[in-house]
Formats: sequence, structure tokens, C-alpha cells
Amino acid sequence: MLMQWGWMPDIITAAICKGLEERGINGVLAYSRPPKRKGFLPKRAYVYDEHFDCYLCPKDQPLKYRTTTREGYREYVSKPKVCKACELLGKCTQSSTHIKVVTHHIWQHHKDQVDEHRYFEWGKQIYKRRNETVERSFADSKQLHGHRYARLRGISKVREQCLLAAACQNMKKIALILSRRSKRPSGGQISMLLVACIKGLWPNKVSSWRQMLQTERSQFINRKQNQAA
Repeated sequence: MLMQWGWMPDIITAAICKGLEERGINGVLAYSRPPKRKGFLPKRAYVYDEHFDCYLCPKDQPLKYRTTTREGYREYVSKPKVCKACELLGKCTQSSTHIKVVTHHIWQHHKDQVDEHRYFEWGKQIYKRRNETVERSFADSKQLHGHRYARLRGISKVREQCLLAAACQNMKKIALILSRRSKRPSGGQISMLLVACIKGLWPNKVSSWRQMLQTERSQFINRKQNQAA
């Protein structure tokens, strides 16, 4: 099954683009101007030669591969003797050793492939829907579900807050769809919906929480029967 989605460029990494392609998802990125220091050459001035696995500077001097960092970035460096005598040294680097370093991720080709989707007509149509789906959901989470601030500390606790807010949003969407179909959800449907949301958030706790709900329900029925007697 082929899926399509629009994304903002600030949250997209090469690893995410690789995951999108592996899952058969056509991601569409908006154009974002690469950061550039004033008075220095932009990264696009250095051309990558895939055949020789090196970069070429504006003076056609090669920057050869040196190492790969733990984060997955390949480093290409210039020769200090050549750069020291270059007239573009002041616009190229401020390194005291006169070495220019250019990096790109080992999965950069996946990001380049996803970036090309925005040039197609179907990619333009997908990105137009971003403000109707993604941005609207974020705004709802921020204004109505407490995403403006984190209520707890720690990654795991903040993740629980985000997942609970997402479950509430999904329940609201389901209730809205049912109301459009003129079907009022019953108590059983609401319970099944709650259990499904809990199962998606904490699969290991579903059985214990279901047992707790059944116990509370039986206690409620017993109280009603005692009051009637």
C-alpha cells in the first residue's frame, strides 16, 4: 500500500526519509533555504563526485573522505597546503589549520530522493493539505490538550502526556464521524473505544485495566441492586 504525506523540512532527517521509503510512504518536503554564514561560501558551492567519492571546491580541488562519525556523517577534508595558498580561504573556512570540512549523511540520498517529490504535481497537491491536517492537529493539541507546556519531567512521562492527548484527539474524531452518520455511540462502543486507545498506548496494561473496569462495573451494578432492594 502506497501512502503519501506532507512534512515541514525542519523536522525531517535522513533517517526519517529512509524510513519513509522503506515503508512505501511518499513524503513531500517544503523548500527550506540552507543555512549560510554571511561572507562564506554556501555548501552548494562544493560539488560531490559520486564516482571518486569526493567533493570539489570552487577551485576544483578535491576534498577527500576522512572518516564517518558516530552520528552517521561522512567527513571530507581538504589539503591544508593547497588551502593555505588559496585566494578563497577567507570565504571558505576559519580553521587555524587551513582545513575545510564538508559533511553529508550516509543516508543523504534518501533525503534527496524525498526532496524531489515536491517538484511533481501530485507532490504539490499533497503539500497543500498540510495546513488542513498536520498543522491543525498540532494547534488543537497546543490550545486544548496542554501541549503548550510539559506537565511532568522526563522523556517517558512527557511521552505519556503526548500519547494521552493523541488518544483524546482520536476519540474526538471518531465521535465526530459517528455523529455525522447520525449514529449515537452506545456505552459499549465507548468502552471498546477506550480499551482500543489504551491498547495502542500501553499494550501490557490492557488486561489489568480491563479487569479493573469490569470490577468497577460489577460493583456499580451491585450497589444499584442493593439500593433497589
